[in-house]
Amino acid sequence: MSHFPINHHLRPVYRVVTALISLYFLVFGILGFAQTTDLSFFAQTGTKMVLGMKANPAFSVLAMVLGAVGLLAAVLGRNIDVKVNWWISSVHLLVGTAMLAFLRTDLNVLGFSMSNVIVVYIAGMLLMGAAVYGTVGTPAEAEAEESFRHSH
Repeated sequence: MSHFPINHHLRPVYRVVTALISLYFLVFGILGFAQTTDLSFFAQTGTKMVLGMKANPAFSVLAMVLGAVGLLAAVLGRNIDVKVNWWISSVHLLVGTAMLAFLRTDLNVLGFSMSNVIVVYIAGMLLMGAAVYGTVGTPAEAEAEESFRHSH
Protein backbone atom coordinates (compact mmCIF):
# COMPACT_ATOMS: atom_id res chain seq x y z
CA MET A 1 0.00 0.00 0.00
CA SER A 2 1.24 3.49 -0.74
CA HIS A 3 2.04 5.87 2.06
CA PHE A 4 0.45 9.26 2.44
CA PRO A 5 2.13 12.23 4.08
CA ILE A 6 1.21 13.18 7.63
CA ASN A 7 1.04 16.85 8.65
CA HIS A 8 1.58 18.05 5.07
CA HIS A 9 2.54 21.73 5.07
CA LEU A 10 -0.33 22.62 2.68
CA ARG A 11 -3.01 20.93 4.79
CA PRO A 12 -4.71 24.26 5.66
CA VAL A 13 -4.96 25.07 1.96
CA TYR A 14 -6.60 21.71 1.26
CA ARG A 15 -9.11 22.28 4.08
CA VAL A 16 -10.03 25.67 2.60
CA VAL A 17 -10.41 24.12 -0.87
CA THR A 18 -12.63 21.40 0.64
CA ALA A 19 -14.74 24.00 2.43
CA LEU A 20 -15.14 26.08 -0.75
CA ILE A 21 -16.15 23.07 -2.85
CA SER A 22 -18.62 21.96 -0.19
CA LEU A 23 -20.02 25.49 0.11
CA TYR A 24 -20.45 25.64 -3.68
CA PHE A 25 -22.43 22.39 -3.70
CA LEU A 26 -24.49 23.45 -0.67
CA VAL A 27 -25.41 26.79 -2.27
CA PHE A 28 -26.03 25.09 -5.63
CA GLY A 29 -28.32 22.58 -3.94
CA ILE A 30 -30.32 25.23 -2.10
CA LEU A 31 -30.69 27.47 -5.16
CA GLY A 32 -31.35 24.51 -7.44
CA PHE A 33 -34.04 23.11 -5.20
CA ALA A 34 -35.69 26.53 -4.86
CA GLN A 35 -35.74 26.99 -8.64
CA THR A 36 -36.94 23.49 -9.52
CA THR A 37 -39.84 23.00 -7.11
CA ASP A 38 -42.23 22.97 -10.07
CA LEU A 39 -40.44 19.98 -11.69
CA SER A 40 -40.85 16.30 -10.91
CA PHE A 41 -38.15 14.97 -8.58
CA PHE A 42 -36.20 13.14 -11.31
CA ALA A 43 -37.01 15.55 -14.16
CA GLN A 44 -34.82 15.24 -17.24
CA THR A 45 -36.34 18.03 -19.29
CA GLY A 46 -37.00 21.55 -18.17
CA THR A 47 -34.08 21.50 -15.76
CA LYS A 48 -32.77 24.90 -14.71
CA MET A 49 -29.23 26.26 -14.99
CA VAL A 50 -27.89 27.15 -11.55
CA LEU A 51 -24.28 28.25 -10.96
CA GLY A 52 -23.18 26.70 -14.26
CA MET A 53 -24.85 23.32 -13.86
CA LYS A 54 -28.27 21.93 -14.67
CA ALA A 55 -30.43 21.23 -11.67
CA ASN A 56 -33.43 19.07 -10.93
CA PRO A 57 -34.78 18.43 -7.41
CA ALA A 58 -32.97 15.08 -7.07
CA PHE A 59 -29.53 16.44 -7.91
CA SER A 60 -30.21 19.52 -5.79
CA VAL A 61 -30.95 17.40 -2.72
CA LEU A 62 -27.86 15.24 -3.34
CA ALA A 63 -25.72 18.37 -3.71
CA MET A 64 -27.14 19.86 -0.50
CA VAL A 65 -26.41 16.70 1.48
CA LEU A 66 -22.86 16.28 0.11
CA GLY A 67 -22.15 19.99 0.55
CA ALA A 68 -23.43 20.14 4.12
CA VAL A 69 -21.56 16.99 5.19
CA GLY A 70 -18.36 18.15 3.48
CA LEU A 71 -18.56 21.63 5.01
CA LEU A 72 -19.16 20.22 8.48
CA ALA A 73 -16.21 17.85 8.08
CA ALA A 74 -13.96 20.68 6.86
CA VAL A 75 -14.87 22.74 9.90
CA LEU A 76 -14.32 19.84 12.33
CA GLY A 77 -11.00 18.69 10.80
CA ARG A 78 -8.98 16.33 13.02
CA ASN A 79 -8.86 13.57 10.37
CA ILE A 80 -12.65 13.44 10.27
CA ASP A 81 -12.39 15.55 7.13
CA VAL A 82 -9.95 13.07 5.59
CA LYS A 83 -12.35 10.15 5.99
CA VAL A 84 -15.35 12.17 4.84
CA ASN A 85 -13.42 13.53 1.84
CA TRP A 86 -12.57 9.97 0.74
CA TRP A 87 -16.26 9.04 0.78
CA ILE A 88 -17.56 12.26 -0.76
CA SER A 89 -14.92 12.22 -3.50
CA SER A 90 -15.84 8.63 -4.28
CA VAL A 91 -19.52 9.56 -4.51
CA HIS A 92 -18.67 12.47 -6.82
CA LEU A 93 -16.61 10.27 -9.12
CA LEU A 94 -19.16 7.44 -9.17
CA VAL A 95 -22.09 9.80 -9.81
CA GLY A 96 -20.09 11.62 -12.49
CA THR A 97 -19.23 8.36 -14.22
CA ALA A 98 -22.78 7.01 -14.02
CA MET A 99 -24.30 10.21 -15.33
CA LEU A 100 -21.70 10.37 -18.11
CA ALA A 101 -22.72 6.86 -19.13
CA PHE A 102 -26.44 7.75 -18.99
CA LEU A 103 -26.17 11.31 -20.32
CA ARG A 104 -28.58 10.98 -23.24
CA THR A 105 -30.73 8.16 -21.98
CA ASP A 106 -33.82 7.78 -19.84
CA LEU A 107 -31.54 6.77 -16.95
CA ASN A 108 -30.22 10.34 -16.56
CA VAL A 109 -32.31 10.74 -13.40
CA LEU A 110 -30.19 13.62 -12.06
CA GLY A 111 -30.73 15.68 -15.22
CA PHE A 112 -26.99 16.01 -15.89
CA SER A 113 -25.41 17.80 -18.81
CA MET A 114 -21.76 17.58 -19.80
CA SER A 115 -20.99 20.66 -17.70
CA ASN A 116 -22.35 18.84 -14.64
CA VAL A 117 -20.10 15.86 -15.34
CA ILE A 118 -17.02 18.09 -15.66
CA VAL A 119 -17.75 20.05 -12.47
CA VAL A 120 -18.52 16.89 -10.48
CA TYR A 121 -15.32 15.17 -11.72
CA ILE A 122 -13.14 18.19 -10.89
CA ALA A 123 -14.71 18.49 -7.44
CA GLY A 124 -14.22 14.76 -6.83
CA MET A 125 -10.55 14.86 -7.80
CA LEU A 126 -9.86 17.95 -5.66
CA LEU A 127 -11.60 16.36 -2.68
CA MET A 128 -9.59 13.17 -3.18
CA GLY A 129 -6.37 15.21 -3.24
CA ALA A 130 -7.43 16.90 -0.02
CA ALA A 131 -8.04 13.47 1.52
CA VAL A 132 -4.60 12.23 0.49
CA TYR A 133 -2.71 15.21 1.90
CA GLY A 134 -4.96 16.09 4.82
CA THR A 135 -3.92 13.55 7.46
CA VAL A 136 -2.90 14.95 10.83
CA GLY A 137 -0.68 13.07 13.26
CA THR A 138 1.84 13.58 15.98
CA PRO A 139 5.29 14.86 14.99
CA ALA A 140 6.67 11.38 15.76
CA GLU A 141 4.18 9.75 13.36
CA ALA A 142 5.03 12.27 10.66
CA GLU A 143 8.77 11.66 11.10
CA ALA A 144 8.32 7.86 11.03
CA GLU A 145 6.25 8.08 7.81
CA GLU A 146 8.77 10.43 6.19
CA SER A 147 11.74 8.22 7.04
CA PHE A 148 9.87 5.13 5.78
CA ARG A 149 9.03 6.82 2.47
CA HIS A 150 12.65 7.85 1.89
CA SER A 151 14.33 4.66 3.13
CA HIS A 152 13.98 2.74 -0.15
